[in-house]
Amino acid sequence: MDLPVYTSLALSLDQGIAEIRLNRPDKSNAINDAMWREIRQACEWADATPAVRVVILSGAGKNFCAGIDLAMLGSIRQRVAAPEPAQRRAALRDIIGDLQDCLTALERCRKPVLAAIHGACVGGALDLVSACDMRYASADAVFSIKEIDLAMVADVGTLQRLPHLIGQGLTRELAYTGRNVDAEEALRLGLINRHFATAEELMVGVREIAAAIASKSPQAIRGIKQVLNHSRDRSIDDGLAFVAEWNADHLLSADLDEAIAAQRERRAPRFAD
Repeated sequence: MDLPVYTSLALSLDQGIAEIRLNRPDKSNAINDAMWREIRQACEWADATPAVRVVILSGAGKNFCAGIDLAMLGSIRQRVAAPEPAQRRAALRDIIGDLQDCLTALERCRKPVLAAIHGACVGGALDLVSACDMRYASADAVFSIKEIDLAMVADVGTLQRLPHLIGQGLTRELAYTGRNVDAEEALRLGLINRHFATAEELMVGVREIAAAIASKSPQAIRGIKQVLNHSRDRSIDDGLAFVAEWNADHLLSADLDEAIAAQRERRAPRFAD
């Protein structure tokens, strides 16, 4: 299969596991214009490609991601230049909305996305991993909501998603102070699922988890993600109604037949892409 080629990302696919690697190591994978767009494009590719069953999001070099590229941030005034204040506000709102959508693409992708985090994960990088299904880190990982130190309000997902992971009080503390959180504290807070001693062990461990997911029914995995995302911000009754509709449409499937047959025959199931 020919894989898409990107300027700021490296992409691989092996046995159902796609790895999207941030690939600006000389800039600590700071997110520039191209990377924002290409993250969305890569997620759309993963979503639309049946051979992809699970995605790992990682970073090349010494750090996972240093957040938004400051050169890009510095160009904002020029990009929204207009004679009228209302026009400038509208242009800036459009830019912010598009950046938000680039990261929401991680949630829209029906395949689970596992973030493998080492070194710095600050500012926009925390927005990025907050949109992933699960987060894993090496012992050297450092997390922070750095926008406050630039006199900014984080605006592409952290303040909306992080409270669901670690609660309102801790999210507010981190957002107001910009302080660093190491891997041990991130685990205690519930920000990450697990931590590993080294970046190498991190990738081995995350690939093992991804392989376990890739062995399951692709249809059921997609359904679980859609149901969890739908239910997160809604009432229990609404979530129950949604999953009832989803299963009414999808439960009686070839994957169900294969899972039952595999259990009867005491073998591993073989699900089609």
